[in-house]
Amino acid sequence: MTDNQEKQQETQPEKPLIDIKTGHKSVDDSIARVSRFAAWLQAIPAVAHFIRAIDRFNDRLGSQFGAAITYFSFLSLIPILMVSFAAVGFVLASNQGLLTDVINKIVSSISDPTLATTLKNTVNTAVQQRATVGITGLLLALYSGLNWMGNLREAIRAQSRDVWERKPDDKEKIWKRYIRDFLSLTGLMLALVIALSLTSVAGSAQASIVNALGLGGIEWLRPALTIIATSISVLANYLLFLWIFWILPRHKPRKKALFRGTLLAAIGFEIIKFVMTLTLPKLASSPSGAAFGSVLGLMAFFYFFARLTLFCAAWIATARYKDDPVEQPTDRTLRNG
Repeated sequence: MTDNQEKQQETQPEKPLIDIKTGHKSVDDSIARVSRFAAWLQAIPAVAHFIRAIDRFNDRLGSQFGAAITYFSFLSLIPILMVSFAAVGFVLASNQGLLTDVINKIVSSISDPTLATTLKNTVNTAVQQRATVGITGLLLALYSGLNWMGNLREAIRAQSRDVWERKPDDKEKIWKRYIRDFLSLTGLMLALVIALSLTSVAGSAQASIVNALGLGGIEWLRPALTIIATSISVLANYLLFLWIFWILPRHKPRKKALFRGTLLAAIGFEIIKFVMTLTLPKLASSPSGAAFGSVLGLMAFFYFFARLTLFCAAWIATARYKDDPVEQPTDRTLRNG
């Protein structure tokens, strides 16, 4: 090799392992492909509807409203327990034999005499003060129930309104609001009783029919029975949420969106109950879970119920179908979503 060739080889820059221009181009192509895929995905009506519902849920403080509903739900348990405590007192007061049996079982099942004496005095107090505890519990239950219903109503209306701010005609006098909340709470309790009765009666009838026909030992029939029981439970959930989404919003939603959103809520609520049924026993098996598992489980159940309800309300409000009338958006609508 000559000297000139050696100098040219020394002065020639080394070829990079990666072509920078080619690398930038490949990255840009990858970003473009991802962007095209995202645009195609968002163009799917179901996906676009889901994104609109999430945006409205977040913009209109769905998580914060869910936390408030959870707080009042948990707070309402205290007067309910007081009423239950008083009901037990009335039952025991009218049945001295049952009262004696309960006290004897408490004394015999607890080795600590101090704790046994405390529980015995508690039972006697429940019997003696049953009327006071019952009336106080009913009043507190009514007050906390009205506040719970008021929070649920305002939260659903916040998701259902065309704009975020409340309009002047949305504001009501306090006595009208409490009367409306009382009627709504009464209707919700009736809907809940009907839903629970439907589930209980259908489940009992199904078990009785299967046992009467002698089909209880057939293995392949169990999945079919599970599907039937789940369908009945979803139907009961559907009736409950249909009442919530039809009565509480001030402006009635479109029927197609209402029925589909209610079905979504009913299925989601059944999934929540299934997951809680699996997780609560495992949570209660640990030492810390034995002390706080029931409290945490109830709070989680109420919170998931509240978030599901508000998200489905947002889903119903943001539904768009081909046969819907085309509305020209105003400046205020664009600002508030």
